[in-house]
Amino acid sequence: MTDARGSSGAGDNVRDAARTRDRHGRGRRGPIAVPTDPTVPVRRTRRERFDDIALEIVTEIDARWQSRLGLIEYAVEESPDIPRDWTVEDHIPLGSLERGTGATPSRLVIYRRPIEHRCRTRFEVEAMVLMVVVEQVADLLGIAAQDVDPRYQP
Repeated sequence: MTDARGSSGAGDNVRDAARTRDRHGRGRRGPIAVPTDPTVPVRRTRRERFDDIALEIVTEIDARWQSRLGLIEYAVEESPDIPRDWTVEDHIPLGSLERGTGATPSRLVIYRRPIEHRCRTRFEVEAMVLMVVVEQVADLLGIAAQDVDPRYQP
């Protein structure tokens, strides 16, 4: 049986498959690196890389000051909620601190998008995350930021 073009169709599927695999003689199409575990992505996302940086810095500072900090939660959010009356002259916060009361823990939030917007390299992101965390912890403890971490540079 033939279709409207006059071909049988059986050989066309083979030619179509060959044409899509090696179009214009450039070799196979598809991913260069095939992951050994398909559930694990080959490359980490920007969010995951930022979370790794934040976790490393927060873990280090929290271990040093845990006895004085008490109950505290750390979080990374995409961006802060901007109030309706915000103007261009106002600055966008890079982090926030909500003090806890009683059994409610304090909450230190780092905002990923404003930080990444100001940085070009991973080193700059690490420095800015360190600055934000140190300033918030210093505010919570009531001490100078330089006393929280010697690497701090305003």
